[in-house]
Amino acid sequence: MSDQFDVRYVAQLSRLDLSDAEIAKFQSQLGQVLAHVEQLRGVDVSDVQATAHANEVSNVFRADEPRDWFDQPTALKNAPRDANGLIIVPKVIE
Repeated sequence: MSDQFDVRYVAQLSRLDLSDAEIAKFQSQLGQVLAHVEQLRGVDVSDVQATAHANEVSNVFRADEPRDWFDQPTALKNAPRDANGLIIVPKVIE
């Protein structure tokens, strides 16, 4: 009965209006998922190294190297509007 309560409770939290037939169906599916999780708990993974990704991930970006950039007057030269050394942009939120 508590398992059925869990399905009803989660449905209520999710704002789902489930029929009794749907609750029975989802309860059966939930039972199958939980049985599979219990089966996975029995697998010995003590020799398996923990990973963050299934595939190897490497950095594909170039090395970050310092280089010369333009100065403030050059940056402001192409700005549509500027004031006090800042670029003025149109307001997008009212």
